[in-house]
Amino acid sequence: MSFEKLKLIEPILRALKTEGYTTPTPIQEQAIPILLQRKDLLGCAQTGTGKTAAFAIPILQLLHEDELFKKAPAGIKTLILTPTRELAIQIGESFTAYGRHLRIRHTVIFGGVSQKSQTDALRAGVDILIATPGRLLDLMDQRYVKLEHVKMLVLDEADRMLDMGFIHDVKKIIAKVPAKRQTLFFSATMPAEISKLADTILTHPVRVEVTPVSSTANTIKQELYYVDKNNKKSLLLDLLKDRSINTALVFTRTKHGADRVTKDLNRAGVSAEAIHGNKSQNARQRALSNFKSQQTRVLVATDIAARGIDIDELSHVINFELPNIPETYVHRIGRTGRAGASGISISFCDAEEKEFLKDIHKLIGKTIPVVESHSYPMMQHTFVKQSEKQRQSSPRRSGGNNSFRNSGRSQNSERRWSGGQQSRRD
Repeated sequence: MSFEKLKLIEPILRALKTEGYTTPTPIQEQAIPILLQRKDLLGCAQTGTGKTAAFAIPILQLLHEDELFKKAPAGIKTLILTPTRELAIQIGESFTAYGRHLRIRHTVIFGGVSQKSQTDALRAGVDILIATPGRLLDLMDQRYVKLEHVKMLVLDEADRMLDMGFIHDVKKIIAKVPAKRQTLFFSATMPAEISKLADTILTHPVRVEVTPVSSTANTIKQELYYVDKNNKKSLLLDLLKDRSINTALVFTRTKHGADRVTKDLNRAGVSAEAIHGNKSQNARQRALSNFKSQQTRVLVATDIAARGIDIDELSHVINFELPNIPETYVHRIGRTGRAGASGISISFCDAEEKEFLKDIHKLIGKTIPVVESHSYPMMQHTFVKQSEKQRQSSPRRSGGNNSFRNSGRSQNSERRWSGGQQSRRD
C-alpha cells in the first residue's frame, strides 16, 4: 500500500516524499485511517515501528481541516505527553518534517533547560504542544499553559512513563484536559497499571497491535559474545576495528559505567561521547547531534536513551552490559532495524549476567546465536566458579538462582523510584 491510498492531503504527501517515505509501516497503515475518523486508539507497538508518524500525520491533517473550516478556537488543540526530553525533541522534529507545508504551529517543552524560550513560544501561540510531564506541570502552575481547548491527547511510551514515576503527574494533567476529546494511547508493553489507565481515559478505542508484546524485530541480527568481565573493554575495541561499523550505540547499566567506557574508547583513539541523566541537557543534545552527523563514532548510553533516541540507519547496537530487566533488552536493540531497515545487535555476557540472559531468552522466545570465534572467549572455569558461588549462597528451597535475579530487579526498581523523584526536572 502507498501513502496515497490512505487519503492523505497533498501537502502531507509532498512532505513525505521529501522525507523519502513511499510505503507506510504496518502501524501507520492501520492507525492512520482510524485516527482520521477521529476515533480513540490503543496502540501496542514496540519501538522502531514508525509509531510517531502513525499519529503525527493524522493529527496534522485533522488540525488542517479544522483550520480550513474554523472549527477550533485559538489555543493548544493537541497535547502529546512523552517520558523523556530526547523523545519529545524527536517528535517535534517529526512534526516539523511532516507539516512543513502546513500552517500548523507546534513547540516542545521539557526540563533541564531555561524555560524562557519555551514560554516565549507558548505566548506566541501553538496548536500542538509536545511535553514531558514535569515541565508541563510547572508551566501549568505558572499559568503559561492552558488546556481547555485540547481536542486530541496523545500518551506516548506510557509504560516508560510508569517506569520513570510519571504516572501521578500524567493523571493530574489528564484531569485538566476536556473530557470530550480524541485520545491516542501508545505503549510497548501492557502491565496492569497501564491497562487500567488506558481503560479510564479511552472511549471505545480501536486496538492496534502490530507485533507481539516485547518481541524483537526480525530485521535485527542478534549476536551473543560470552566474555569475562575484565575483557569486555578489549573485546569492544577489537570489534570496533571493523570499519564497516560506522556508528555504534553502546549500552551500559550505570552512568559511571558509561563514562568509564567512553574514557577507555577515547584513550584508544575511538571517538566516543556519553549520554545519561547526569549530563546537562545541552551536553546530551550536543552528543546526540554529533552522533547523528557521524562526527562521533560511538555513543555510550544508559537506559534513559533506550527508547528516546531515533537515529536513521544506525547499523549496530552493542550491549556492553546486559540489562537486568529483560524488556529493556528489546527496547535497547530496537534502536537499530527500525521501520524495516536491517541492523545488528551485539551483546556481551559475563558469568554474573547469565541469569539476565536466561530472562531475555524467555521473554523474546528464542535463543540469541553465540559467536564462538572471537579474541576474548570466556574461560570455562569462570562459569563453574560462578555457579558454585551461587549454589553456596542460595538456600536449597528458596528459589535458587531466582534470588540473584530478583535482587537485580529490586536494585533496578530502586533506581526507577529515584528517577521518579527527580521527574519534575525532566
